[in-house]
Amino acid sequence: MKVVVLVGGVGGARFLLGVKAALGLPPVGAGESEHEVTAVVNTGDDVWMHGLRICPDLDTCTYTLGGGIDSERGWGRADESWKVKEELAAYGADPTWFGLGDRDVATHLVRTRMLNAGYPLSAVTEALCARWKPGVRLLPMSDDRVETHVVIDDPETGEPRAIHFQEWWVRHRAEIPARSFASVGADEATAGPGVLEAVAGADAVLVAPSNPVVSIGTILAVPGVADALRKTSAGVVGVSPIIGGRPLRGMADACLSAIGVESTADAVGRHYGSRQCSDDGLLDGWLVHSGETGDVPNVAVRAVPLLMTDVPATAAMARAALELAGAPVG
Repeated sequence: MKVVVLVGGVGGARFLLGVKAALGLPPVGAGESEHEVTAVVNTGDDVWMHGLRICPDLDTCTYTLGGGIDSERGWGRADESWKVKEELAAYGADPTWFGLGDRDVATHLVRTRMLNAGYPLSAVTEALCARWKPGVRLLPMSDDRVETHVVIDDPETGEPRAIHFQEWWVRHRAEIPARSFASVGADEATAGPGVLEAVAGADAVLVAPSNPVVSIGTILAVPGVADALRKTSAGVVGVSPIIGGRPLRGMADACLSAIGVESTADAVGRHYGSRQCSDDGLLDGWLVHSGETGDVPNVAVRAVPLLMTDVPATAAMARAALELAGAPVG
């Protein structure tokens, strides 16, 4: 079976652990299997910091599936130290609000050196995965530079201005209301190598419980990706990132409110829409949390436990999604 998963960072990486387990693959590392999992990963959060190219979602997926993640934070390396960050602060090197761990810096150094040598991000990601062996094919949504920017009212002047998503998310903790979001460079970007082919050849396509606006939404903003989802013969099933009116993780509600979507499972499902009755709809199925009712026209809605408390619980979620997509596993 060939399974494609659209993912963002922490939530998407943890969902991939469950997908692997549901298919009989070891959650961490590589293993033999008749099944193939391809993750199309958001790169809109990517940013240049201190001369290094940082890819937060790709790294979170790589570290999580390769066994190197800080499991308590959900991002960054386990057993991390922060000497480089301390030295940068001592020099007064901006930005001081974005911390680079010492182990993490090594990944960024290798990536930046390869990018500067002319390798595309997809090739760089493949090279990094040769070390971590995530057991999943990790594909950047695009090799082109696409960055999510947020339009806010400047706290000092009150005038609208755009800042990088990382500054809004990390520095300001999404506490400054967002006017809108812009995927800078998306209109001119092309889907990364293998992305459209993977969707076209999939037996099931799953939309992870990642941020619908700045993770999944940014992937869909790359020309050709949304169209490939609408045309694939595979069932397309999304997993709600909202439980009881609140995001599973992070501050997705701040993003949803900026685009006029309520923080409910129903509203997010309707935001994605049905492939059956809309030219721009994406879904055949939608998973919501147990006890919640789904109201997404022309989409098969099923309620199952969606709390990713551990790998077995997440694997049960993934099995339910695959079953709803018409690709059940034992």
